[in-house]
This record gives sequence, C-alpha cells and structure tokens, in this order.
Amino acid sequence: MESRAKLLGHPIHPMLIVFPLGLLGMAVIFDLLAVVAGQTTLGQASRPMIAAGIITGLLAALFGAIDWTAIPAGTRAKGIATTHGLGNVIIVALFAIAWWLRRDTPGAPSGLPLALEVIGLLAALVTGWLGGELVDRLGVGVDRGANLDAPSSLSNQPATGA
Repeated sequence: MESRAKLLGHPIHPMLIVFPLGLLGMAVIFDLLAVVAGQTTLGQASRPMIAAGIITGLLAALFGAIDWTAIPAGTRAKGIATTHGLGNVIIVALFAIAWWLRRDTPGAPSGLPLALEVIGLLAALVTGWLGGELVDRLGVGVDRGANLDAPSSLSNQPATGA
C-alpha cells in the first residue's frame, strides 16, 4: 500500500519524523549534559528544542494518521501502526508535560521533567523501531505490493512467502 500523503512522489510522514526525533533526542542529551556538567546554558537551549519537537511531532502525527487510514484492518501492519502512532502521541505528551513543568526553571532540568524526557526518548527508540518495521519490513507507505502480514524482522523468516 502506498502513502496517501505524498510530496513530489515521496511519503510526507517519513520526511517529517526526523525533526521531532532529532530535536527531542538532542534536548535530552543537552539536559543530561547540563546536569552532569552544571551548564545551565545547555538546559536553556533544550527547552525551545522540546517545543519545536512537540510541534513537529504533531505535524508528523497528522500525516502518519492519514497514512494509517489506508492500512487495511486485520493486518499485522494495522496493529503495528496503531501501537506506533499511539506510542508517539504518548511520547509527545511526556515531553509537553516536561516542557511545562520546567517553565519556571528552564536551565535547570531535574527530577520529574528530566525523568519524563528520558522515558520519552527510550520509548521513541521503540516506536522508531516499529516505524522501521512498517516501512522496511512490511513496505507500508512505499510499495503497492506490500506484505502487510509479513512476520517480524526479529523472526529470522523472510518477509515474503518465497
């Protein structure tokens, strides 16, 4: 199945996901470095990165939802896509809460906000893998002849029946 939302022949959703992944991931790294090195400047720089990551994450979610509607119900791909999408919405929510909790001390990440960011980043590794499974293994969004019920890439089985 091909993507429903394309730009110049390419699916839009995969073009956009690099922004929230990069921005939110770097925000966590900056915050951890801020804590370890005591550099409030790094902590202050992470807060606008989180805001931009939330905005671009919501934009990527919009195009992901459009593509999700094209996946046939009852397929392995639909289940993975649902988990991937809901997981990413939760991740964006975790970062939004962390961003809001830090409003009075933007340069001093600590406690609950920092924990939410780390949990969000670890969860993004899982949802990112699920997105890779959809595209790279099942061919969702890129191949009219996609095998939407291919076994997991961890199964050591071929994606096709051949």
